[in-house]
Amino acid sequence: MIEQESNITRIEQDGKEYILIGTAHVSKHSAEEVKEVIDREQPDSVCIELDKQRYQAMMDGNRWKDTDIFKIIKDKKATLLLMNLAISSFQKRIAKQFNIEAGQEMLQGIKSAEENGAKLVLADRNIQITFSRIWSAVGFKGKMMLLSQVIASIFSNESITEEELEKMKNQDSIDAILSEFTEYFPRLKKPLVDERDQYLAEKIKHAPGQKVVAVLGAAHIPGITKEIGKDHDLSQLTKVPEKSKWPKRIGWLIPIAIVTLIIATFLLNPVAGWRQMQSWLLWNGSLSALGTLAAFGHPLAILTAFIAAPITSLNPFMAAGFFAGFVQAYFNKPQVSDFEQLNEDVYSVKGFWHNKVTRVLLVILLANLGSSLGTLAAGTDIVRLFINSLS
Repeated sequence: MIEQESNITRIEQDGKEYILIGTAHVSKHSAEEVKEVIDREQPDSVCIELDKQRYQAMMDGNRWKDTDIFKIIKDKKATLLLMNLAISSFQKRIAKQFNIEAGQEMLQGIKSAEENGAKLVLADRNIQITFSRIWSAVGFKGKMMLLSQVIASIFSNESITEEELEKMKNQDSIDAILSEFTEYFPRLKKPLVDERDQYLAEKIKHAPGQKVVAVLGAAHIPGITKEIGKDHDLSQLTKVPEKSKWPKRIGWLIPIAIVTLIIATFLLNPVAGWRQMQSWLLWNGSLSALGTLAAFGHPLAILTAFIAAPITSLNPFMAAGFFAGFVQAYFNKPQVSDFEQLNEDVYSVKGFWHNKVTRVLLVILLANLGSSLGTLAAGTDIVRLFINSLS
């Protein structure tokens, strides 16, 4: 049996009662409603839409102090960290607009569970697994679109009224948002929303006790309501997809083709061959250096990007941003204060470029982007010069 009133959905199934609270993640009213419902219902368990990693990050306000920026670069997690910060920046700007804390409704759920003696259940899937499944699902075009949307969010100055925020919790509005969202990223909805609905439903269903309250983003309520009556294999939902071999193969085919064309052109027309070499060096080096400059990189990081890009573009396992980022971090090393200021600095474009941590991440991202564009431009020119040498 399912009953619905405002933002509360009640489900009775197999002798258990589930009370789903649909929230907006930056709404003061949502946090107040979470406290009111848990205090009134006195549940045996409280499920929250967090995994262990995000729970620890939320509870540990000093988590950035021990961050090793060099390890992040070495482990090739710079882009992922930048995406995380960019994604959270919009939510935090809205939260700051209303003078509340982003995720306050989850914090209230944690607090109310403790105050009422309820078992706290971290019901969401590990965020790294979700990212991995998203990344493997969207394809190359989707990756580029997703990355551009995320970076564009850094520049967003969007503000909304609290009334508009509360309307987002209406199911019809949520369905409309998802329909528009999946129009651009049709394969993104499955790992981001559908699979997490199934995972959350399974965790909520197996929460201890006869009465369970779940604190959830409103977008998940319709899906969880539909999925909670079904059985789902958590091992399948948490499986990290195997990386396709095709990107590596293509990654090697491009430099092999470039080198082959240059050698062939040298045999046909040495002058044109030298022009190809110059084109490769200048396009790759200049655009990668320009990207580093756009990130306000250190002069030596800019020089490093210029030198590294023509070489790294011929090796899929290397990237110009990796080297430029290391140089940037070495000569302009982030201090503890920079990590402590991250939560504040990600509110604004100026903060992203001012903070030494995010500047290193931007150097890596923009140097790599410049190098990729340089490869495309130089590759086109190399093909043109080869064709001209045949005539």
